[in-house]
Amino acid sequence: MIKISVCRRGGEPLSLTAKEGENFMHLLRDSEAGVEAICGGACSCATCHVYVGQQWLEKLPPQCDQERDMLGDMLFSRPDSRLACQIHLTADLDGIAVEVAPPEG
Repeated sequence: MIKISVCRRGGEPLSLTAKEGENFMHLLRDSEAGVEAICGGACSCATCHVYVGQQWLEKLPPQCDQERDMLGDMLFSRPDSRLACQIHLTADLDGIAVEVAPPEG
């Protein structure tokens, strides 16, 4: 099982576990993390926006053009921003730490 540390909006911690291959957005949406995931993973709403701990960024796949465009239009985008819908959990991500980004509107 992959262990994930989540900092929810407001700073409250949440510990999650997931199976390898699970979509990160689904895990966050179905937990108490506060991720809405309105588009269901189509990379078209950015309501699964998270900040990824710096040491984990290089272990993630590169952003596709659509994700990069979505994040580029966001007020709260940072260099460590990712859309959870574009991340499938792997053994390399065991222990990953993320922070749920503030809502855009």
